[in-house]
Amino acid sequence: MFLENTINSKKRKGWIEVICGSMFSGKTEELIRRLKRAKIAKQKVEIFKPSIDTRYDEIAVVSHDDNQIRSTPVPASANIPLLINDEEVIGIDEAQFFDMELVGVCNRLANQGIRVIVAGLDMDYKGKPFGPIPALLATAEYVTKVHAICVDCGNLANHSHRITDNEKLVMLGETDSYEPLCRNCFVEKTSNYKL
Repeated sequence: MFLENTINSKKRKGWIEVICGSMFSGKTEELIRRLKRAKIAKQKVEIFKPSIDTRYDEIAVVSHDDNQIRSTPVPASANIPLLINDEEVIGIDEAQFFDMELVGVCNRLANQGIRVIVAGLDMDYKGKPFGPIPALLATAEYVTKVHAICVDCGNLANHSHRITDNEKLVMLGETDSYEPLCRNCFVEKTSNYKL
């Protein structure tokens, strides 16, 4: 009887979902929407963000539309598994700011039966693949690429164009520092970048 029940019981299956795109495309909004739906379904949810991201709030993940959800800030991806108990769904925002170990962490969590939802920029301000996102895109079961609207021509935007002179790779900012651009407008404005 025990063996029969064990065989018939369904093992919880995990997977990775990646929500990527440019700034102002709704990545965090979509992450929050998915996590809130999981909470409504009475699933155990935990959300993480890099501790360097304090733009809107020290603790909460906050979208540009001021939609928010409580999170746990962590300094490195290795901290994430240490803070998980019996959660069924894990959300990770601003994943591009984490180290490359995030890819292994997400895969181990998914292999343990956890649904892992990751949101982040897929390209940096120069249009180059950003942080661990490209490797997560390769290993994820589900990928959603969201788009902003180009501020110059109104087409779909997939680039985050930096409008300040700062050349640091990681620079937190908003509309005062970045604007969403389509491919053509980005190429016109960044012809001096080495892509």
